[in-house]
Formats: sequence, C-alpha cells, structure tokens
Amino acid sequence: MKTGYLTTLLFTASLALPGLSVADDNSHLEQVEILFKLTRMEQKINDSVDSVAQLQLRQNPTLEASKREQLLAFLERHIGWNAVKADLYEMYMQTFTEEELKTINDFYITMTGQKVIVIVPQLVQERNRLAMQRLQQNIGELQAIMSADQPHQ
Repeated sequence: MKTGYLTTLLFTASLALPGLSVADDNSHLEQVEILFKLTRMEQKINDSVDSVAQLQLRQNPTLEASKREQLLAFLERHIGWNAVKADLYEMYMQTFTEEELKTINDFYITMTGQKVIVIVPQLVQERNRLAMQRLQQNIGELQAIMSADQPHQ
C-alpha cells in the first residue's frame, strides 16, 4: 500500500474538512479495507490484468517470450493492484460514508452477501452474452435501420 499517498490524502482531507479527525479517517479507511477484503478486490484487479494480457496474447500469438514478459510488467505497472489501489481507496472514501461502508460490509459478510459477490459478475457476463446473441439474431433489422438513414449514392 502506498502509505505515504494515503497519509497525505488523510492529512489533506483533515485540513479540508476540519470536522473530521484523523481517527475518523482511519476508521473510514478501515471500512474500505474490509470491503476490499470481503469483495476480493485485489484478486478481481489481478484477474482483470490477466484477462487483458490474455486478450493481447491471443491477438498476437507469435509474440516473443521476452515481449510477453514486458507486456505483463507493463500491465502490472499501470493497471495492476499496486498501481490502482490508492486511487480505489480514495474513490470509495469519497463515494461512501463510513456508515454506508459499515452497512455494505455487514451485508457482504453474510452468506448471501458472499453469494452476491460470486454470482453477480457471472450474471452480468450471462446478460452480456444474451444481449450479443439477440443482437446477432436480429442484425438484419439493425442493418436495415442503419442503411435507411444513409443517402443513396
């Protein structure tokens, strides 16, 4: 964790919002940390980096091994957990109050909350697949709509 960055963030926030104490900021930060652990945020970010890498490698199957290593290092450096976590902490602290985070965490710590964490991304993928399938099944209609507005040459 970039503790220097987070310390600066907390100090700046305490100056900008005099009603907040560093203790309040620390407990707020702790709730974000709990949420990230419950939702496996680090793992999700790492999985995302792996997905981007795999996509790039599928598009460039003849890429040399040294270039593959450079690609992975590049992705880790720019979109990996260590690259984005301070920004994510800040984003969540600005978006959710400490009380809201406690409520969210209280739900996610339950069996149902853990099921939501696992199942919802799968449902989103399935929804996206279904949408693409339906678009493909009706591509002729879409093409007719798009070509109807085109001036004839």
